[in-house]
Amino acid sequence: MKKIFAILAIAATMFAVNAQAQNNAKSMGAAKAALEKAQAAAENPKQNTKLATWLKYGQALLDAYGAPQGNVWAGMSTQDLALVAANERMMSESQVTVNGQNMTKKVYANKNLYFNEAGQLAVIEVTAPLADNILDKALNAFTKAAELDVKGSKTKDITAGLETVAEKFMDEAYNLYTLGKPAEASVLFEKAGKASATAPLNEIDNDAIYNAGFTAWQAQDWNRAKKLFEQGIANNYYGEDGEAFAKLADIADKQGDKALSKKYLEEGFAKAPQSQGILIGLINYYLTNEEDTNRLFELFDQAKKNEPDNASLYYVEGNARLKLDQFEEALAAYDKASQVNPKYEWGYIGKGMALYNKAVEIQEKASIEVDDAKYMALLGEFETTLKNCIAPFEKALDLTNDDEVKASVAEYLKNACFRFRSEGDEFQQKYEKYAAMAEK
Repeated sequence: MKKIFAILAIAATMFAVNAQAQNNAKSMGAAKAALEKAQAAAENPKQNTKLATWLKYGQALLDAYGAPQGNVWAGMSTQDLALVAANERMMSESQVTVNGQNMTKKVYANKNLYFNEAGQLAVIEVTAPLADNILDKALNAFTKAAELDVKGSKTKDITAGLETVAEKFMDEAYNLYTLGKPAEASVLFEKAGKASATAPLNEIDNDAIYNAGFTAWQAQDWNRAKKLFEQGIANNYYGEDGEAFAKLADIADKQGDKALSKKYLEEGFAKAPQSQGILIGLINYYLTNEEDTNRLFELFDQAKKNEPDNASLYYVEGNARLKLDQFEEALAAYDKASQVNPKYEWGYIGKGMALYNKAVEIQEKASIEVDDAKYMALLGEFETTLKNCIAPFEKALDLTNDDEVKASVAEYLKNACFRFRSEGDEFQQKYEKYAAMAEK
């Protein structure tokens, strides 16, 4: 009995789906006809002064916007698609790489559907809309309706329409972002914010504004990104952990205004001292411009308090210490990076390179030393320092999965082990091993 019930249930579902697909086919024609009728009324001088005309036009535009999408929805599975789109003929299917993601692209007469590797619908790309610029026209229609609604009798309907327009602009913006089109996505994110801010909805969508700025920054449209980030900051919205300030500093730096970059970073640090993006930006600023190093290491200390398990902070501090000729302090910072995260290869790489370069420096000093005793002392220091770089480099080699890093580290090890080949087979074998790795 249970098996028969299940079969009947499946049959009922298929009937419902087929009916839904047929209704969708009809709705395409119905939506187009309704849109043409509503547009004609909006263009008619005798009717376009009426509130109802613009409300109907706005709704007709939204219905027309959704019609080509049919019954599909973001997140649906390919099994869902087989049910709800049974009557829609797929024209082609191919495997594509979209913005670095592997996807399956299913092409239909009026849309492209992109399924991710998990088999979920990630992007609905309408290729044959029922009209151009539908969402812009819908926003204008509801705005006009609001102007005519002097008594506020249709505030609820107008607000609902504006909310839908803003939501659809956001959906389209995310689609374009997923498809690797940040410049176009930025425009639609901004339009989503504009729709939300339109009366009588009157809502500030700071997420939309930030996303518009972020995608403009990705597209390297610096002036536009700056305007949008500053707009969000004026609304006391700084992005996650004050990231808007970090992005503004980056823009100022790229435009050659170092002072403005510092201003954004310092302001961001005051607003969001926990932000690693801002702290790293400040650290880089002080390193690059060689300003007050006491302030620089205050920032390092603050960064460590915020994120004590972040090994990269100690690695960066080690680099800073080296730049300031604080060799022993740099080694201590690299050791701390390895202690905080023993699987972080850069702590070992940093220490290995610091020792290797120090050995080269000592060797150069020895090469011009004329006093025999001092020369021999420098030679002994050189060999000790060079031999000390081998262990951290070997540890880094064991940890890293990056082939380029492996080859680079192997090159250092090859050179170091070459010096000590005469001490026994161990170094000879290591030299041969690392020479082979460095050539790959």
